[in-house]
Amino acid sequence: MSSKRDKFSNEDKKFMKLALNLASVRRGLTGDNPSVGCVIVKNDQIISLGQTGFNGRPHSEYNAIKNSHTNLNGCKMYVTLEPCNHYGKTPPCTKKIIKSGINEVIFPIDDIDKKVKGKTSKILIDKKIKVKKGLLKKEAKVFYQSYYFNRKKKLPYTTAKIAVSKNNLIYSDGFKRITDQNSDKFTHYLRYKNDALMVTVKTLNTDNSKLNCRLKGFEKFSPIRVILDKNLDIKQNSYVFKTIQKKNTIIFHNSTNSLKIKNFRTKGVILIKSKLNKLNLFNLKSILKDLYKFGVRNLLIEGGDKITKNLLKNKLINQFYLFKSSKILPKNKKYQTFSSFNILNIEYINKFRITPKLANDAITLYKR
Repeated sequence: MSSKRDKFSNEDKKFMKLALNLASVRRGLTGDNPSVGCVIVKNDQIISLGQTGFNGRPHSEYNAIKNSHTNLNGCKMYVTLEPCNHYGKTPPCTKKIIKSGINEVIFPIDDIDKKVKGKTSKILIDKKIKVKKGLLKKEAKVFYQSYYFNRKKKLPYTTAKIAVSKNNLIYSDGFKRITDQNSDKFTHYLRYKNDALMVTVKTLNTDNSKLNCRLKGFEKFSPIRVILDKNLDIKQNSYVFKTIQKKNTIIFHNSTNSLKIKNFRTKGVILIKSKLNKLNLFNLKSILKDLYKFGVRNLLIEGGDKITKNLLKNKLINQFYLFKSSKILPKNKKYQTFSSFNILNIEYINKFRITPKLANDAITLYKR
């Protein structure tokens, strides 16, 4: 087992960075399970690579061993998270590793899952397999921040975004588009990387939003649509209503209108009746808990000013993207100003400018 005296070579770091890159590609696409990358090496030559499968199975270690097509006796395995050691929907990875002939396993951090945490090393060492921990530990902790949050809080890791004009408007009557095409593509990338996308019915009916990923080749990774709609007022000629399929749309409501409820259920919507508070608003934390039970681990929220402020005040947003356009919008009869700058600057200690080179917009990421 590793100790504080273990030293890792530059080659070790190189292979673990590659494993983290492999995990990064699948982040947000592995369902309940964390995205894990795996690299198998012999004599400093890469023998095989593996990633967690879409929706979480098979695990990366299984895939790397299966992809090797060669004898793995004397090989090293670099894996980004402690390998699993228990039977679930698949056999334990430790069993596969032991059978493969790999003689050394290196990983940065323990899994947070109580069924796994800290047990793998003993199992492997008992089978004469060398185990080292701590390689790129800081990087791995950052990478698995959302997974650790999921398991600790039993809530989705929540990302929110909002676009504002140069004069801080998020809406001006007659002006649908605020950001440029590069920002729009980044928005669709966020949709691709999240299990579900939540909006209010007001946003949906105003914009007739499609709520899907429109990056070429990634359309099938469109998120589940989650809509907050107290009275089931979604326009029936809207794109979302017309494209409802079984299990692709969840609506939180507080309606007693039996005809509306029947109509939505006939369409295949997952309807969840949710209580309102004294201010006639949904309990957003309760809604996030319900989404976690439905298997949502990474949630993107594209809301207006009101819901964004509510979420920020209740500390329910883990990271926030602010898209600042170079456009100045007019203050027409109907307009809305973004009112949460102070909350962002107070609540989030980490602030990163991530503006793409070709973009005219400024994109800032706020993280706790």
